[in-house]
Amino acid sequence: MQNGSQQFVVVAAGDGPHVDVPAGAVVIAADGGLERAQALGLEVAVAVGDFDSAGSQAVLAAERGGTRIVRHPTAKDATDLELALDEAVSLGAKRILVVASDGGRLDHLLGVLLLLGADGYREIEVDALVGHAVVSVVRGSRVLKATPGEILTLLPLHGASSGVTTSGLEYPLDNETLEPGSTRGVSNVFIAAEATVTVERGVLMAIRTGGVA
Repeated sequence: MQNGSQQFVVVAAGDGPHVDVPAGAVVIAADGGLERAQALGLEVAVAVGDFDSAGSQAVLAAERGGTRIVRHPTAKDATDLELALDEAVSLGAKRILVVASDGGRLDHLLGVLLLLGADGYREIEVDALVGHAVVSVVRGSRVLKATPGEILTLLPLHGASSGVTTSGLEYPLDNETLEPGSTRGVSNVFIAAEATVTVERGVLMAIRTGGVA
């Protein structure tokens, strides 16, 4: 299982659209994400959490099917998703796709988005499917694919992002700084099938909404 080139998929709790998971990916469920993973027909390698949201029958079925169950106490200092991401890191993940929901509690959703850009995952390529949106964490440089006309928003995480340069977008950025709280990077538009986003210092969250301008 410990293969740095292998795709890891972390499934969080909550409802959402059907998603296609890369073949051969190692699937880790974060507590209630176990039930969503099962509904998607995924083979879960590891389930992590205090299991206050996953049904006992779902946990039992997973365990009987060979899923490794990693239990944490209810009183803990991290969310189940963070614990699941850390489990992926401990298994040598270098690419992680998070499957999450855009519904439910606003504080949980904000926590998820901020967590994706945490410094502890700086050596990992992190993407997320949050409802119908695709979120990519950009450190250094990323090539993002989309249909021309789709909307792309760039938001700085955990401080200013400087040296931001883009190509393949209608409104190019050239060595610019995006400050927290600024809407400078909101609602750009793909003019090609690929866009390159580069940041010299800091972390960006690139959000593809699937909509068109």
